[in-house]
Amino acid sequence: MRVVIQRVLKSIVKSKEKVISQIGTGLVLFVGVEIEDNEEDADWLTEKIVNLRIISDDTGKMNKSLKDTNQDVLVISQFTLHAKTKKGNRPSFIKSANHEDALFLYNYFIERLQSKLNVKVKTGKFGADMNVNLINNGPVTIIIDSKQKE
Repeated sequence: MRVVIQRVLKSIVKSKEKVISQIGTGLVLFVGVEIEDNEEDADWLTEKIVNLRIISDDTGKMNKSLKDTNQDVLVISQFTLHAKTKKGNRPSFIKSANHEDALFLYNYFIERLQSKLNVKVKTGKFGADMNVNLINNGPVTIIIDSKQKE
């Protein structure tokens, strides 16, 4: 699994011009599921993300984690995170998990996050064409891959 984390001041997700979810200060997590991913990948990512010290403390230092704060979390599915661009000019998504497997792990990941946090984890609409508006705070953008453990 691959996650792009963006620290935000706010974010709004729409599909077909209808607001699906929105958050204030917190993290937006763009999540891509690969064919070989399983629950262990989601568990590892959950622990890493809830404990990742990327939220500023009172001095402005990135010293706090989601566990230390009550900041919002918004999870968006994004199969394009596993795009391969080595050959030609059209990205290949051959490594992205099929819809059913990806949906299972996406929901599992959300459940695991929810079990570790004191805030409701909000989501986009899995598989939908969405518009995600966000104000990146910092800017802070971090990419984590469960297979590379970095």
